[in-house]
Amino acid sequence: MLDIGYALSNRFPDPPQTDYRRVDVHALRHDLFCGDVYLADTETDRELSTAWGWVPVLDFAWALCDIVERLDKDPAGSRAARPQREELDFTETTDRMLFERRFGWVDVESDWMPADETPLSFSHSELRREARDFLQDLIADLVDMHEDLGENPAVWALQAKFPRVK
Repeated sequence: MLDIGYALSNRFPDPPQTDYRRVDVHALRHDLFCGDVYLADTETDRELSTAWGWVPVLDFAWALCDIVERLDKDPAGSRAARPQREELDFTETTDRMLFERRFGWVDVESDWMPADETPLSFSHSELRREARDFLQDLIADLVDMHEDLGENPAVWALQAKFPRVK
């Protein structure tokens, strides 16, 4: 089972004068809500996590949802034998999280994993569901902390683009 989570950093707080109602997409994706993220396989008790403290967690959730959709572009869907690859790069470092889908399964690994460690592996449908749940839950958490964020049109568009799936 897949668990996706985050922790906001105390070292990189958002500027106190931020108008969350009007903040633009660039700031939402790159400047605010910094911390760390993880993807965990709860059945094998393994996780892939950052430990830098500066990862923009909303951008991570947004990018993860985009990646899951791009991994589903092959018309053969879960029957596609040809690997479909995507990567999530972290802007302040050369490290990347790598995704490879073959058939209905997605392997997830990173540049910072030990070379002999096997990738985490999840079904594509589970990754899609959990990524969207993570995004929606994260937005709810952030709106609880910054009420005006719930009135931001970019956040509305993001929520509409990636609704929860059953």
